[in-house]
Amino acid sequence: MTNNVVIALSCGTDNPNRSTRALFMAMVAHKEGKNVTVFLLDEAVYLAKEGLITNVKAATGDSADDHMTYLQAHGVPILVCRPCADSRGIAEGDLVDGSRMGTAAELVHLACDAAVISL
Repeated sequence: MTNNVVIALSCGTDNPNRSTRALFMAMVAHKEGKNVTVFLLDEAVYLAKEGLITNVKAATGDSADDHMTYLQAHGVPILVCRPCADSRGIAEGDLVDGSRMGTAAELVHLACDAAVISL
């Protein structure tokens, strides 16, 4: 059994429930001692753009921003699909602290040695 977990998220502000749940799962996995990486693609790249996650909340009331803040504070890598970000006008300098651009090849390499949760 692997100790690595990849959370692949493709929705962002367009689906606050799934977005918040994915970041919550990443936080829980980290608290359980797993090596966690979050990979944001498609609409999820907006979550890594400075200032956009602030009002993203699940129906339960928990905040995606709170979960992202936890992940950032604990050094959990947050990778942002470069082509997805580029096509949405998001540059590396627009990203929140602790995140960086990534590629599909990087996601594949991570996934080959991890449990993957895709939302």
